[in-house]
Amino acid sequence: MANEAVKHILMNSTGDPISYTCAAGTAITKGTLLALTDPMTASAHAAGTNTTTMFAGIAAMDKDNTDDTSTKISAWTNGIFKLYASAAIDVGQPLVLAEAANYVKQSSAGSAGASGAQIIGYALETAAAGETFFARIKI
Repeated sequence: MANEAVKHILMNSTGDPISYTCAAGTAITKGTLLALTDPMTASAHAAGTNTTTMFAGIAAMDKDNTDDTSTKISAWTNGIFKLYASAAIDVGQPLVLAEAANYVKQSSAGSAGASGAQIIGYALETAAAGETFFARIKI
């Protein structure tokens, strides 16, 4: 995958990792934004998802290859990360997963239902489309 999040500061020195179930035989790169599904399952944030996709965290480890049989992955849920903006983002605004894989966007004021696990954190600086910026991730 590309455009992975880059860890800057992990809060509590660990980033409060959560262990999720994931599909066996699936490669996930460390730093990948993870989508949450029921029951407590994480998968790589894929292109074509929408802003109602729930956020599980940021992959804290590589799930190396499609031949492995591992069905667990840890995700950081608390820290400051360098992320990719899919559109203009203003400092202090809440963030949601964007339609492009591993990109985030500002939750629009008129967005119906952008709450709970849809909100991944907030912007610590202003960014233009395609730029990287620091964001506070807290779920």
